[in-house]
Amino acid sequence: MLIIPAIDLKDGKCVRLKQGAMDKVTVFSDDPAAMAGQWLKSGARRLHVVDLNGAAAGRPKNEQAIKAITDAVGGKLPIQLGGGIRDLDTIEKLLDGGVAYVIIGTAAVKTPGFLHDACTAFPGHVLVALDAKDGKVAVDGWSKLTGHEVLDLAKKFQDYGVEAIIYTDIGRDGMMTGVNIAATVALARALSVPVIASGGINGLDDVTALCKVEHEGIIGAVAGRAIYEGKLDFAAAQKLADQLSEKKD
Repeated sequence: MLIIPAIDLKDGKCVRLKQGAMDKVTVFSDDPAAMAGQWLKSGARRLHVVDLNGAAAGRPKNEQAIKAITDAVGGKLPIQLGGGIRDLDTIEKLLDGGVAYVIIGTAAVKTPGFLHDACTAFPGHVLVALDAKDGKVAVDGWSKLTGHEVLDLAKKFQDYGVEAIIYTDIGRDGMMTGVNIAATVALARALSVPVIASGGINGLDDVTALCKVEHEGIIGAVAGRAIYEGKLDFAAAQKLADQLSEKKD
Protein backbone atom coordinates (compact mmCIF):
# COMPACT_ATOMS: atom_id res chain seq x y z
CA MET A 1 0.00 0.00 0.00
CA LEU A 2 1.48 3.29 -1.11
CA ILE A 3 0.81 6.40 0.94
CA ILE A 4 1.17 9.13 -1.68
CA PRO A 5 1.87 12.71 -0.55
CA ALA A 6 -0.06 15.33 -2.49
CA ILE A 7 1.40 18.60 -3.72
CA ASP A 8 -1.38 20.87 -4.94
CA LEU A 9 -0.04 23.83 -6.90
CA LYS A 10 -1.70 27.25 -6.97
CA ASP A 11 0.17 30.32 -8.19
CA GLY A 12 3.46 28.41 -7.87
CA LYS A 13 2.89 27.52 -4.22
CA CYS A 14 2.05 24.29 -2.41
CA VAL A 15 -1.49 24.63 -1.04
CA ARG A 16 -4.51 22.65 0.09
CA LEU A 17 -8.14 23.41 -0.62
CA LYS A 18 -11.26 22.46 1.28
CA GLN A 19 -13.65 20.47 -0.94
CA GLY A 20 -12.01 21.89 -4.06
CA ALA A 21 -12.98 25.51 -3.35
CA MET A 22 -10.30 27.84 -4.77
CA ASP A 23 -11.23 30.51 -2.22
CA LYS A 24 -10.73 28.12 0.72
CA VAL A 25 -6.98 27.81 0.34
CA THR A 26 -4.18 27.24 2.84
CA VAL A 27 -0.60 27.85 1.68
CA PHE A 28 1.83 25.31 3.12
CA SER A 29 5.00 26.12 1.19
CA ASP A 30 6.38 28.70 -1.23
CA ASP A 31 8.84 26.08 -2.52
CA PRO A 32 7.05 23.00 -3.93
CA ALA A 33 10.34 21.43 -5.10
CA ALA A 34 11.74 21.56 -1.57
CA MET A 35 8.49 20.03 -0.31
CA ALA A 36 8.83 17.22 -2.85
CA GLY A 37 12.38 16.63 -1.60
CA GLN A 38 11.10 16.46 1.96
CA TRP A 39 8.58 13.74 1.06
CA LEU A 40 11.29 11.82 -0.77
CA LYS A 41 13.51 11.91 2.33
CA SER A 42 10.55 10.77 4.44
CA GLY A 43 10.25 7.60 2.36
CA ALA A 44 7.66 8.46 -0.29
CA ARG A 45 7.60 6.07 -3.25
CA ARG A 46 5.25 8.12 -5.40
CA LEU A 47 4.17 11.77 -5.53
CA HIS A 48 0.75 13.16 -6.44
CA VAL A 49 0.92 16.62 -8.03
CA VAL A 50 -2.10 18.68 -9.13
CA ASP A 51 -1.96 21.95 -11.07
CA LEU A 52 -5.02 23.67 -9.61
CA ASN A 53 -4.71 26.72 -11.84
CA GLY A 54 -4.37 24.38 -14.80
CA ALA A 55 -7.50 22.48 -13.84
CA ALA A 56 -9.43 25.76 -13.79
CA ALA A 57 -7.91 27.07 -17.02
CA GLY A 58 -8.01 23.84 -19.01
CA ARG A 59 -4.28 23.90 -19.68
CA PRO A 60 -1.15 23.64 -17.50
CA LYS A 61 -0.35 26.89 -15.70
CA ASN A 62 2.28 25.96 -13.08
CA GLU A 63 4.92 24.77 -15.53
CA GLN A 64 7.80 26.36 -13.63
CA ALA A 65 6.88 24.69 -10.34
CA ILE A 66 6.27 21.36 -12.08
CA LYS A 67 9.68 21.52 -13.76
CA ALA A 68 11.32 22.33 -10.42
CA ILE A 69 9.64 19.28 -8.85
CA THR A 70 10.59 16.91 -11.67
CA ASP A 71 14.16 18.26 -11.67
CA ALA A 72 14.37 17.70 -7.91
CA VAL A 73 12.84 14.24 -7.53
CA GLY A 74 11.61 13.00 -10.92
CA GLY A 75 14.46 10.56 -11.34
CA LYS A 76 14.04 9.19 -7.82
CA LEU A 77 10.33 8.59 -7.41
CA PRO A 78 7.42 8.45 -9.88
CA ILE A 79 5.29 11.57 -10.18
CA GLN A 80 1.62 11.40 -11.13
CA LEU A 81 0.40 14.78 -12.37
CA GLY A 82 -3.04 16.17 -13.12
CA GLY A 83 -4.71 19.48 -13.82
CA GLY A 84 -5.62 20.93 -17.20
CA ILE A 85 -4.38 18.03 -19.34
CA ARG A 86 -6.54 18.21 -22.45
CA ASP A 87 -4.40 17.13 -25.42
CA LEU A 88 -1.81 14.56 -26.48
CA ASP A 89 0.94 17.15 -27.01
CA THR A 90 0.68 18.19 -23.36
CA ILE A 91 0.93 14.56 -22.24
CA GLU A 92 3.99 13.96 -24.41
CA LYS A 93 5.67 17.11 -23.07
CA LEU A 94 4.99 16.14 -19.44
CA LEU A 95 6.22 12.56 -19.86
CA ASP A 96 9.34 13.77 -21.67
CA GLY A 97 9.87 16.23 -18.81
CA GLY A 98 10.06 13.53 -16.16
CA VAL A 99 6.46 12.91 -15.12
CA ALA A 100 5.71 9.18 -14.84
CA TYR A 101 1.91 9.27 -15.02
CA VAL A 102 -0.61 11.83 -16.23
CA ILE A 103 -3.97 12.13 -14.52
CA ILE A 104 -6.96 12.95 -16.68
CA GLY A 105 -10.11 14.08 -14.90
CA THR A 106 -12.67 16.42 -16.41
CA ALA A 107 -11.49 15.74 -19.97
CA ALA A 108 -12.05 12.00 -19.50
CA VAL A 109 -15.71 12.65 -18.73
CA LYS A 110 -16.33 15.39 -21.28
CA THR A 111 -14.24 14.06 -24.17
CA PRO A 112 -13.82 10.31 -23.67
CA GLY A 113 -12.38 10.02 -27.18
CA PHE A 114 -9.36 12.00 -25.99
CA LEU A 115 -8.86 9.60 -23.08
CA HIS A 116 -9.08 6.64 -25.43
CA ASP A 117 -6.45 8.23 -27.71
CA ALA A 118 -4.21 8.98 -24.72
CA CYS A 119 -4.36 5.39 -23.46
CA THR A 120 -3.51 4.15 -26.96
CA ALA A 121 -0.64 6.60 -27.46
CA PHE A 122 0.85 6.35 -23.96
CA PRO A 123 0.00 2.89 -22.57
CA GLY A 124 0.85 2.43 -18.90
CA HIS A 125 1.11 6.16 -18.25
CA VAL A 126 -2.52 7.31 -18.03
CA LEU A 127 -4.53 7.47 -14.81
CA VAL A 128 -8.10 8.70 -14.52
CA ALA A 129 -9.35 10.76 -11.59
CA LEU A 130 -13.00 10.19 -10.78
CA ASP A 131 -14.28 12.67 -8.26
CA ALA A 132 -17.70 11.88 -6.91
CA LYS A 133 -20.39 12.89 -4.49
CA ASP A 134 -23.15 10.42 -3.62
CA GLY A 135 -21.98 8.17 -6.45
CA LYS A 136 -22.22 10.86 -9.15
CA VAL A 137 -19.15 12.17 -10.96
CA ALA A 138 -18.20 15.86 -10.63
CA VAL A 139 -16.19 17.86 -13.18
CA ASP A 140 -14.62 21.31 -13.64
CA GLY A 141 -12.84 21.43 -10.32
CA TRP A 142 -15.83 19.78 -8.62
CA SER A 143 -18.04 22.78 -9.47
CA LYS A 144 -20.47 20.73 -11.59
CA LEU A 145 -22.14 17.45 -10.69
CA THR A 146 -22.92 15.25 -13.69
CA GLY A 147 -25.52 12.53 -14.05
CA HIS A 148 -22.83 9.91 -14.63
CA GLU A 149 -22.45 7.04 -12.18
CA VAL A 150 -18.86 6.49 -11.01
CA LEU A 151 -18.99 2.76 -11.64
CA ASP A 152 -20.28 3.09 -15.20
CA LEU A 153 -17.53 5.51 -16.22
CA ALA A 154 -14.82 3.55 -14.41
CA LYS A 155 -15.71 0.38 -16.30
CA LYS A 156 -15.69 2.23 -19.62
CA PHE A 157 -12.31 3.82 -18.90
CA GLN A 158 -10.92 0.48 -17.78
CA ASP A 159 -11.79 -0.87 -21.22
CA TYR A 160 -9.87 2.02 -22.78
CA GLY A 161 -6.72 0.81 -21.02
CA VAL A 162 -6.17 3.22 -18.12
CA GLU A 163 -3.45 2.18 -15.68
CA ALA A 164 -5.48 2.95 -12.54
CA ILE A 165 -8.44 4.93 -11.20
CA ILE A 166 -7.96 7.61 -8.55
CA TYR A 167 -11.22 7.83 -6.62
CA THR A 168 -12.04 10.86 -4.53
CA ASP A 169 -15.07 11.37 -2.33
CA ILE A 170 -15.28 15.14 -2.71
CA GLY A 171 -17.53 15.44 0.30
CA ARG A 172 -14.54 14.41 2.42
CA ASP A 173 -11.53 15.86 0.60
CA GLY A 174 -9.62 18.36 2.69
CA MET A 175 -12.02 17.81 5.58
CA MET A 176 -9.97 15.11 7.36
CA THR A 177 -13.10 13.09 8.16
CA GLY A 178 -11.77 9.70 7.13
CA VAL A 179 -11.67 7.84 3.83
CA ASN A 180 -14.94 6.56 2.34
CA ILE A 181 -13.81 2.94 2.60
CA ALA A 182 -17.13 1.39 1.56
CA ALA A 183 -17.42 3.35 -1.68
CA THR A 184 -13.74 2.80 -2.54
CA VAL A 185 -14.00 -0.96 -1.96
CA ALA A 186 -17.21 -1.19 -3.99
CA LEU A 187 -15.45 0.48 -6.92
CA ALA A 188 -12.30 -1.64 -6.63
CA ARG A 189 -14.29 -4.88 -6.49
CA ALA A 190 -16.02 -4.03 -9.76
CA LEU A 191 -12.78 -3.31 -11.64
CA SER A 192 -9.72 -5.25 -12.71
CA VAL A 193 -7.46 -2.16 -12.77
CA PRO A 194 -6.15 -0.85 -9.44
CA VAL A 195 -7.82 1.90 -7.44
CA ILE A 196 -6.02 4.67 -5.55
CA ALA A 197 -8.05 6.14 -2.69
CA SER A 198 -8.18 9.87 -2.17
CA GLY A 199 -10.02 12.32 0.01
CA GLY A 200 -10.33 12.50 3.78
CA ILE A 201 -7.36 10.47 5.04
CA ASN A 202 -6.81 11.70 8.58
CA GLY A 203 -4.75 9.31 10.69
CA LEU A 204 -3.18 5.90 11.14
CA ASP A 205 -6.63 4.37 11.66
CA ASP A 206 -7.43 5.25 8.04
CA VAL A 207 -4.17 3.63 6.91
CA THR A 208 -5.02 0.46 8.85
CA ALA A 209 -8.54 0.39 7.41
CA LEU A 210 -7.24 0.77 3.86
CA CYS A 211 -4.62 -1.93 4.32
CA LYS A 212 -7.35 -4.33 5.45
CA VAL A 213 -9.01 -3.95 2.04
CA GLU A 214 -5.82 -3.73 -0.02
CA HIS A 215 -6.55 -7.20 -1.43
CA GLU A 216 -9.65 -5.79 -3.13
CA GLY A 217 -7.37 -3.93 -5.54
CA ILE A 218 -6.62 -0.72 -3.66
CA ILE A 219 -2.93 -0.02 -4.21
CA GLY A 220 -2.50 3.37 -2.58
CA ALA A 221 -3.96 6.41 -0.89
CA VAL A 222 -3.31 10.08 -1.55
CA ALA A 223 -2.64 12.07 1.62
CA GLY A 224 -2.90 15.84 1.71
CA ARG A 225 -4.02 18.21 4.44
CA ALA A 226 -3.50 15.73 7.28
CA ILE A 227 0.23 15.31 6.55
CA TYR A 228 0.71 19.06 6.19
CA GLU A 229 -1.08 19.92 9.41
CA GLY A 230 0.65 17.17 11.39
CA LYS A 231 -2.46 15.06 12.00
CA LEU A 232 -0.79 12.21 10.11
CA ASP A 233 2.94 11.47 10.32
CA PHE A 234 3.73 10.47 6.74
CA ALA A 235 6.79 8.36 7.52
CA ALA A 236 4.90 6.51 10.26
CA ALA A 237 1.96 5.98 7.90
CA GLN A 238 4.08 4.42 5.17
CA LYS A 239 5.94 2.30 7.72
CA LEU A 240 2.64 1.02 9.13
CA ALA A 241 1.33 0.26 5.64
CA ASP A 242 4.49 -1.70 4.86
CA GLN A 243 4.24 -3.66 8.10
CA LEU A 244 0.59 -4.56 7.52
CA SER A 245 1.33 -5.60 3.94
CA GLU A 246 4.21 -7.83 5.11
CA LYS A 247 1.91 -9.60 7.56
CA LYS A 248 -0.42 -10.52 4.72
CA ASP A 249 2.48 -11.85 2.67
